[in-house]
Amino acid sequence: MTHAYARYEDIDKVQLQEDIDAIKETIGAPTKEDFQHLLKLERCGRTATLFGYFLIVLVSILEASGAGMSTITFWSMALIAATLIGVGNVSRWANVAHPILHGAYDKVPGIPFKYTKAGFAKGNRRYIDWLDWIKPDAWAFEHNIMHHYHLGEHDDPDNVEANMEEFTKMNIPMWTKYIFVYLLAATWKFTYYAPNTLRILENKKRRKVKEPEVMKFEYTPFTENGKELWKNYFLPYVSVKFILIPLLFLPLGGEAVFNAFIITLIAEFIANLHSFMVIVPNHSAEDIYQFDAPHKSQGEFYLRQIMGSVNYNTGSDMIDFAHGWLNYQVEHHLFPNLPLSQYQKMQPIVKDICARHNLEYRQESVFKRVMMTVELMVGKTKLLRVEGI
Repeated sequence: MTHAYARYEDIDKVQLQEDIDAIKETIGAPTKEDFQHLLKLERCGRTATLFGYFLIVLVSILEASGAGMSTITFWSMALIAATLIGVGNVSRWANVAHPILHGAYDKVPGIPFKYTKAGFAKGNRRYIDWLDWIKPDAWAFEHNIMHHYHLGEHDDPDNVEANMEEFTKMNIPMWTKYIFVYLLAATWKFTYYAPNTLRILENKKRRKVKEPEVMKFEYTPFTENGKELWKNYFLPYVSVKFILIPLLFLPLGGEAVFNAFIITLIAEFIANLHSFMVIVPNHSAEDIYQFDAPHKSQGEFYLRQIMGSVNYNTGSDMIDFAHGWLNYQVEHHLFPNLPLSQYQKMQPIVKDICARHNLEYRQESVFKRVMMTVELMVGKTKLLRVEGI
């Protein structure tokens, strides 16, 4: 694949660094308005979740009343409820936990401690702030450190081509590979993300004491890592989401408990698919670069974030909310510790800098990028490489 853009080695990385560093002065320091924007996103996500559960109550009452609700009406309301709960789930991760755990609001004057990197989802606050399959401190290290500062390298734990290498070499029909990828997308938070973040965090500890690193996921609860995975990752989420919450519907009858369980289960698959769609394609397609060696300067770091990332369609808060603000992936990778609202202000400036340096600024529909990612995951395409870099 060829592009009419400057080659990696020809980019003036010193000037690129100066241009990008100047962006922060242009847009200014984080403000209380940025924090209010976060609170608005938080309210939207929580409202979606609460309205989803309200629909479960409504469905259960109508069903118990013998009002003659048709199967089509029941499942239409159930799927709307599941979608709303799923949207709230993704919002809690992408629109709230993600920027806060990057420290994006730490410098806002008077910021409440629970919205800082040091206070969010710590200890028992995990159950209040962000209860998910993933343990917050494990994800923060895997994502904030290993992924962001090793983007596209061998040490990037989210390098899709590297992670799928054994799978793409399997001598199985192509249609079975597509089915596997779709199943992975519907379950990836607990089949991939939870065990992978645990593995990465465990290897951080092992490197300190010079012990061999864990190379593969351990799902069985009869190993040390497997026991940790089940005890502190899977069981807290499963017990609250699929047992405690459905049991809260018990006053409405056993049918309501069953309805809540099934709809919550469907919501989980929707949340997995939604999060997969807006997260994985950010760095995975045949026009995205990966690198064989670490960056050597801040300018080169900036260059790799641009060449190794892609944006989706952007615009209104509604569009950005639906994408979990991951549609500003280029801007986010340049400055991961800035409030979400600042990416809207920053985007035109970044585009202009890319144009001046003859750098490709990738931005396309999330649906097109998902299809390109699937082609990479089944082995039909490869990431781009810069010779010797």
